[in-house]
Amino acid sequence: MRTVTLIATAAMGLESIVANEVRELGYEAKVENGKVLFDAPISAIPRCNLWLRTADRVRLLIGTFHATSFDELFEGVKELRWEEYIPEDGQVPVIGKSVHSKLYSVPDCQAITKKAIVERLKLKHGIVSKLPETGPVYKVEIALLKDMATMTIDTSGTGLHKRGYRVGQGEAPLKETLAAALVKLTNWKPDEPLIDPFCGSGTIPIEAALIGQNIAPGFNREFVSEDWGLIRSKYWDQAFEEVEDLANYDQALTIVGSDIDHKMVEISKQNAIEAGLGDLVSWKQMQVRDLTIKDANGYLIGNPPYGQRLGDKEIAAALAKDLGSIMKNHHSWSVYILTAFEQFEKEYGQKATKKRKLFNGFIRTDYYQYFGKKEKGEL
Repeated sequence: MRTVTLIATAAMGLESIVANEVRELGYEAKVENGKVLFDAPISAIPRCNLWLRTADRVRLLIGTFHATSFDELFEGVKELRWEEYIPEDGQVPVIGKSVHSKLYSVPDCQAITKKAIVERLKLKHGIVSKLPETGPVYKVEIALLKDMATMTIDTSGTGLHKRGYRVGQGEAPLKETLAAALVKLTNWKPDEPLIDPFCGSGTIPIEAALIGQNIAPGFNREFVSEDWGLIRSKYWDQAFEEVEDLANYDQALTIVGSDIDHKMVEISKQNAIEAGLGDLVSWKQMQVRDLTIKDANGYLIGNPPYGQRLGDKEIAAALAKDLGSIMKNHHSWSVYILTAFEQFEKEYGQKATKKRKLFNGFIRTDYYQYFGKKEKGEL
């Protein structure tokens, strides 16, 4: 089977989580800023798109080269073996980005890249006239960093955070990939209780339920590379069969999502139904101060309002204080809170065991982690 080099792109701070997922799929991973590189058989494209919970997308690496002029860029692109990936009728849109490079005009770089690819494909496919571009889509990205050009083709299409279950959302929805990462950064196991008292549109509880039953996050959506002749249909069939075989639909779960806004609770319910989780997650309309902890041990994971708008810091402070007053009586519970509210520890009333810097979109946040001491007799 043909081997290719793939790049799983990742949000800042999540590279190691994505790398662990790649390794769990059986591939050796190399971590770089914002991405994870790995060599794998062509069948890895379906598997990675279906299974990677925390990656933004999966790109196929075509080549890298040095370019400080448009002539160098054109020749470098033209030398790559595009015909091995793109058929004569392939649609080839080109996107680009440039960071600290002499070739800083992204539109010009895109146009030159497109021209070079077209010339290469026409030459190799024996086409004299214009390329038809009526077939499957092969979205090319030229990424320039310090005069090094990296050429890739996107295999995902819509970003991997688009699971296909979100029928509604609030004003500041948490990306599904980040929500999955928040769960994976804990030691939570499916047989343990999990609570999100700031559930919003339900993303954290839903992602936790998918993890708990080992349901592939991409099971309910389509990918642009499903139409590629490069990947034999049997590899997609095998990947979807693996997804079905490994799902543990019999795993019982105790997951609760609550929110002060009853509209968000209803949206959460609908999103869970769309995800195929039905009644696996319990949803409640409730204020944080009314939270009741009944189980001896468990996990609380939340993404409360950050208080970034004028006048909202008081709300963020009150939520932290209310949560802290409740959880101080439950030392066996582990608490994980993602927030940009800098006074969280002070208002919560306890220094975090550990903090991890993460980005929620463009917002710099901290993931405050309080490790519970499980009661004796509990695993």
